[in-house]
Amino acid sequence: MQRRSLVHALTLGLLNPGLYYLVLFAAYDALLAQEAMALNYTWALVLPLLAVPLLRQPLKGRDAIAALISYLGVVVIATRGDFTSLTLSNPVGVALAIGSTLLWALYWIANTKISLSPVVSLFLNFSAAAPLLLLIALWRGDLASVGLTGVLGAIYIGLFEMGLSFILWLRAMRLTNNTARISTLIFLAPPLSLLLIWWLLNEPVMPSTLVGLVFILGGLGWQQHQKATGD
Repeated sequence: MQRRSLVHALTLGLLNPGLYYLVLFAAYDALLAQEAMALNYTWALVLPLLAVPLLRQPLKGRDAIAALISYLGVVVIATRGDFTSLTLSNPVGVALAIGSTLLWALYWIANTKISLSPVVSLFLNFSAAAPLLLLIALWRGDLASVGLTGVLGAIYIGLFEMGLSFILWLRAMRLTNNTARISTLIFLAPPLSLLLIWWLLNEPVMPSTLVGLVFILGGLGWQQHQKATGD
């Protein structure tokens, strides 16, 4: 069983951070940062939906309704407000952003089947992905353009986004018996992310992004209210 878990963890590393971040960063290249950010956060909706067939966890009606409300916000953001015609602002970018949510959710669900400690599991994930990503970077010639700022940024991301946060989230995934209950908490982060995008990237926040986030956060708020009232 231990050997099987080791192989499983190494294989999952090719999915995330390997394939996942390639897809996600391609989405950020294709879309505005605020759009890619908002669409990527819908992984918290994809996670409980996939947990139904893959983890055999129940999906209550309130969770399904919350997902529908929030995905209406996705439509608003993806069409930049022209949701009546359903014309996507950038079909490839939107597909990449939504695809990244599927990869992310599948990764975390598969990780719950591993008996290894979260730290060991994540170490194996990244150990498997590192050679793959290094080869891709060498093939593309990207390493030659990495300066001090890039190195410091990589260290920061490794310590926080891909380090401590991964360990805490994986621990939460293994402790919960209702994935929807914890995954919806991620929607508290988008408003702060929008502020950072505006401040650090000088990217004006589009009205369609704000409206879309209102729907996304509204779905979360409604879901939490239904849980609090015991419905």
